[in-house]
Amino acid sequence: MKSVAIYCGSSMGSSPRYAEVAKEMGEELARRNLRVVYGGGNVGLMGTVADAALAAGGEVVGVIPRQLINREMAHAGLTDLEVVDTMAQRKTRMEELADAFVCLPGGVGTLEEVVEVLTMQQLGHVQGPVGLVNVDGFWEPFVRTLESMVACGFVQSRYIDAIALSSDPAEILDEFAGWSPIGAKWS
Repeated sequence: MKSVAIYCGSSMGSSPRYAEVAKEMGEELARRNLRVVYGGGNVGLMGTVADAALAAGGEVVGVIPRQLINREMAHAGLTDLEVVDTMAQRKTRMEELADAFVCLPGGVGTLEEVVEVLTMQQLGHVQGPVGLVNVDGFWEPFVRTLESMVACGFVQSRYIDAIALSSDPAEILDEFAGWSPIGAKWS
Protein backbone atom coordinates (compact mmCIF):
# COMPACT_ATOMS: atom_id res chain seq x y z
CA MET A 1 0.00 0.00 0.00
CA LYS A 2 1.46 3.31 -1.12
CA SER A 3 -1.51 5.67 -1.55
CA VAL A 4 -4.71 6.19 0.41
CA ALA A 5 -7.72 8.04 -0.96
CA ILE A 6 -9.38 10.19 1.67
CA TYR A 7 -13.04 11.13 1.33
CA CYS A 8 -14.46 13.68 3.77
CA GLY A 9 -16.41 16.88 4.15
CA SER A 10 -15.62 20.13 2.41
CA SER A 11 -16.96 21.76 5.57
CA MET A 12 -15.88 21.23 9.18
CA GLY A 13 -19.10 19.75 10.56
CA SER A 14 -20.64 20.54 13.92
CA SER A 15 -18.13 18.87 16.25
CA PRO A 16 -14.52 19.91 16.84
CA ARG A 17 -13.72 16.16 17.05
CA TYR A 18 -14.14 15.87 13.28
CA ALA A 19 -11.26 18.27 12.63
CA GLU A 20 -9.12 16.71 15.39
CA VAL A 21 -9.45 13.26 13.84
CA ALA A 22 -8.94 14.62 10.30
CA LYS A 23 -5.65 16.13 11.51
CA GLU A 24 -4.68 12.82 13.12
CA MET A 25 -5.41 11.04 9.84
CA GLY A 26 -3.19 13.36 7.82
CA GLU A 27 -0.36 13.07 10.34
CA GLU A 28 -0.65 9.27 10.53
CA LEU A 29 -0.59 8.88 6.75
CA ALA A 30 2.55 11.03 6.54
CA ARG A 31 4.17 9.14 9.42
CA ARG A 32 3.64 5.89 7.53
CA ASN A 33 4.92 7.37 4.25
CA LEU A 34 1.53 6.84 2.63
CA ARG A 35 0.61 9.31 -0.11
CA VAL A 36 -2.69 11.11 0.45
CA VAL A 37 -5.04 11.26 -2.54
CA TYR A 38 -7.99 13.55 -1.95
CA GLY A 39 -10.37 16.06 -3.52
CA GLY A 40 -7.85 18.91 -3.84
CA GLY A 41 -9.58 21.60 -1.78
CA ASN A 42 -8.18 23.66 1.08
CA VAL A 43 -11.50 23.95 2.92
CA GLY A 44 -13.26 21.83 5.52
CA LEU A 45 -12.03 18.46 6.70
CA MET A 46 -10.40 17.85 3.31
CA GLY A 47 -8.15 20.86 3.81
CA THR A 48 -7.41 19.77 7.39
CA VAL A 49 -6.22 16.32 6.27
CA ALA A 50 -4.06 17.80 3.50
CA ASP A 51 -2.53 20.49 5.71
CA ALA A 52 -1.72 17.99 8.48
CA ALA A 53 -0.10 15.53 6.06
CA LEU A 54 1.95 18.27 4.40
CA ALA A 55 3.05 19.73 7.75
CA ALA A 56 4.24 16.25 8.76
CA GLY A 57 6.30 15.92 5.57
CA GLY A 58 3.83 13.80 3.62
CA GLU A 59 3.01 13.68 -0.05
CA VAL A 60 -0.47 14.93 -0.99
CA VAL A 61 -2.12 14.68 -4.40
CA GLY A 62 -5.38 16.51 -5.04
CA VAL A 63 -7.87 15.81 -7.81
CA ILE A 64 -10.34 18.62 -8.35
CA PRO A 65 -12.98 19.31 -11.00
CA ARG A 66 -12.49 22.56 -12.85
CA GLN A 67 -15.92 23.79 -11.68
CA LEU A 68 -14.88 23.46 -8.01
CA ILE A 69 -11.52 25.21 -8.17
CA ASN A 70 -13.01 28.39 -6.73
CA ARG A 71 -15.77 26.83 -4.55
CA GLU A 72 -13.53 24.33 -2.77
CA MET A 73 -10.62 26.70 -3.18
CA ALA A 74 -7.99 24.50 -4.76
CA HIS A 75 -5.11 23.90 -2.36
CA ALA A 76 -2.04 25.76 -3.63
CA GLY A 77 0.55 23.91 -1.54
CA LEU A 78 0.06 20.30 -2.63
CA THR A 79 2.69 17.93 -3.95
CA ASP A 80 0.51 17.67 -7.08
CA LEU A 81 -2.91 18.97 -8.11
CA GLU A 82 -4.73 17.35 -11.01
CA VAL A 83 -7.59 19.29 -12.58
CA VAL A 84 -10.32 17.21 -14.25
CA ASP A 85 -13.51 18.20 -16.02
CA THR A 86 -16.19 16.41 -13.97
CA MET A 87 -16.96 14.90 -10.58
CA ALA A 88 -17.15 11.48 -12.22
CA GLN A 89 -13.60 11.93 -13.55
CA ARG A 90 -12.46 13.00 -10.08
CA LYS A 91 -13.79 9.81 -8.50
CA THR A 92 -12.33 7.61 -11.22
CA ARG A 93 -8.93 9.28 -11.01
CA MET A 94 -8.83 9.00 -7.22
CA GLU A 95 -9.67 5.29 -7.50
CA GLU A 96 -6.82 4.89 -10.03
CA LEU A 97 -4.30 6.68 -7.81
CA ALA A 98 -5.17 4.93 -4.53
CA ASP A 99 -4.45 1.51 -3.06
CA ALA A 100 -6.86 1.96 -0.12
CA PHE A 101 -9.85 4.15 0.72
CA VAL A 102 -10.74 5.93 3.96
CA CYS A 103 -13.87 7.96 4.69
CA LEU A 104 -14.06 10.49 7.45
CA PRO A 105 -17.30 12.28 8.30
CA GLY A 106 -18.81 14.31 5.48
CA GLY A 107 -21.96 15.07 3.58
CA VAL A 108 -23.78 13.66 0.59
CA GLY A 109 -20.69 13.89 -1.64
CA THR A 110 -18.66 11.85 0.84
CA LEU A 111 -21.45 9.29 1.06
CA GLU A 112 -21.58 9.05 -2.73
CA GLU A 113 -17.83 8.51 -2.90
CA VAL A 114 -17.78 5.68 -0.35
CA VAL A 115 -20.77 3.98 -1.99
CA GLU A 116 -19.04 4.16 -5.37
CA VAL A 117 -15.86 2.61 -3.95
CA LEU A 118 -17.87 -0.19 -2.31
CA THR A 119 -19.65 -0.79 -5.63
CA MET A 120 -16.37 -0.82 -7.56
CA GLN A 121 -14.97 -3.26 -4.98
CA GLN A 122 -17.87 -5.66 -5.62
CA LEU A 123 -17.33 -5.36 -9.37
CA GLY A 124 -13.63 -6.09 -8.96
CA HIS A 125 -12.48 -2.70 -10.25
CA VAL A 126 -11.17 -1.64 -6.82
CA GLN A 127 -8.93 -4.13 -5.02
CA GLY A 128 -8.00 -2.18 -1.92
CA PRO A 129 -9.53 -1.99 1.55
CA VAL A 130 -12.16 0.50 2.69
CA GLY A 131 -12.23 2.13 6.12
CA LEU A 132 -14.75 4.34 7.87
CA VAL A 133 -13.42 6.70 10.54
CA ASN A 134 -16.31 6.44 12.96
CA VAL A 135 -15.91 9.69 14.91
CA ASP A 136 -18.53 9.78 17.67
CA GLY A 137 -20.55 7.06 15.92
CA PHE A 138 -20.91 9.06 12.68
CA TRP A 139 -20.92 6.00 10.37
CA GLU A 140 -23.06 3.68 12.52
CA PRO A 141 -26.39 4.47 10.75
CA PHE A 142 -24.69 3.80 7.39
CA VAL A 143 -23.27 0.50 8.61
CA ARG A 144 -26.75 -0.51 9.85
CA THR A 145 -28.12 0.27 6.38
CA LEU A 146 -25.44 -1.91 4.79
CA GLU A 147 -26.22 -4.71 7.25
CA SER A 148 -29.89 -4.42 6.30
CA MET A 149 -28.92 -4.82 2.63
CA VAL A 150 -27.08 -8.00 3.59
CA ALA A 151 -30.05 -9.30 5.60
CA CYS A 152 -32.35 -8.63 2.64
CA GLY A 153 -30.05 -10.51 0.23
CA PHE A 154 -28.79 -7.58 -1.83
CA VAL A 155 -25.17 -7.48 -0.64
CA GLN A 156 -22.84 -10.32 0.26
CA SER A 157 -21.73 -10.06 3.88
CA ARG A 158 -18.03 -10.46 2.97
CA TYR A 159 -17.99 -6.92 1.56
CA ILE A 160 -19.48 -5.35 4.66
CA ASP A 161 -17.46 -7.50 7.06
CA ALA A 162 -14.28 -6.32 5.31
CA ILE A 163 -14.88 -2.61 6.06
CA ALA A 164 -12.47 -1.33 8.71
CA LEU A 165 -14.49 0.66 11.25
CA SER A 166 -12.81 2.64 14.02
CA SER A 167 -12.66 6.15 15.46
CA ASP A 168 -8.85 5.84 15.45
CA PRO A 169 -7.10 6.45 12.10
CA ALA A 170 -4.08 4.37 13.18
CA GLU A 171 -6.32 1.36 13.89
CA ILE A 172 -7.84 1.55 10.43
CA LEU A 173 -4.42 1.72 8.78
CA ASP A 174 -3.20 -1.16 10.96
CA GLU A 175 -6.17 -3.23 9.82
CA PHE A 176 -5.33 -2.41 6.20
CA ALA A 177 -1.87 -3.97 6.66
CA GLY A 178 -3.35 -7.48 6.67
CA TRP A 179 -5.62 -6.87 3.68
CA SER A 180 -6.35 -9.52 1.07
CA PRO A 181 -8.61 -8.57 -1.87
CA ILE A 182 -12.15 -9.88 -1.46
CA GLY A 183 -12.73 -10.68 -5.12
CA ALA A 184 -15.49 -9.65 -7.46
CA LYS A 185 -19.12 -10.48 -6.74
CA TRP A 186 -19.46 -12.79 -9.72
CA SER A 187 -16.05 -14.45 -9.66
